Amino acid sequence: MESKIHPKMDQSNRAKQFMPFDALRGFREALAEKERIIVPKRELSEEQKAKLDNKLHQIHRMDIVTAEFFQNGEYVQVTGVVSRIDEISRVLKIVNTKIPFDDIADLRR
Repeated sequence: MESKIHPKMDQSNRAKQFMPFDALRGFREALAEKERIIVPKRELSEEQKAKLDNKLHQIHRMDIVTAEFFQNGEYVQVTGVVSRIDEISRVLKIVNTKIPFDDIADLRR
């Protein structure tokens, strides 16, 4: 039975009234960013650079590797299949993640 005072609401508008309300749009993202600990980029010694260079020359396309690298103020790790090693552009690509050689801290096979 349809009410004369309140006309029937269509499905899309009815669903909207039950969606969560975010009064401070972007506030949660800002908090998460504030909680993130930003670390300075570590400078590798010449010996560490030589070891890393040796590891880079040992990996090939389709190898599964774990790379630890510096990105946006923190060190992150990605594990996956090496899809490209570009020595001219100095970029290692693991699946869809492009990692500049200079940002790599460690590589493991």
